[in-house]
Amino acid sequence: MNEAQNHPLYLTDRENLDRLCSIDTPNSNNFVELARLIIRYQDFIGAEDLNSDMDKLLKKWSINRDELEEITRKIWSEGFRPISDSSSDNVGSGFDTSDSSQA
Repeated sequence: MNEAQNHPLYLTDRENLDRLCSIDTPNSNNFVELARLIIRYQDFIGAEDLNSDMDKLLKKWSINRDELEEITRKIWSEGFRPISDSSSDNVGSGFDTSDSSQA
């Protein structure tokens, strides 16, 4: 039985997707953000509303998933680095690899 799950980043992703849905002319950051969300939820059981809105957004921007992948591959190959308004939006490890014992 595949029961729908709740994704721990759903609320943040919902806000990001709502913001993207208000954009008519996407820039590199917008394409990369949508591709990131699509990858995160492509095999996720649940969040059907996000998947539905991502499909609607692709139609709004007149592209399909293959074209989005091609666009984002080109963006990354040209040295793209995401811009962030705040480091608090970053998700990942806070592991510090420096040796603090020598401080």
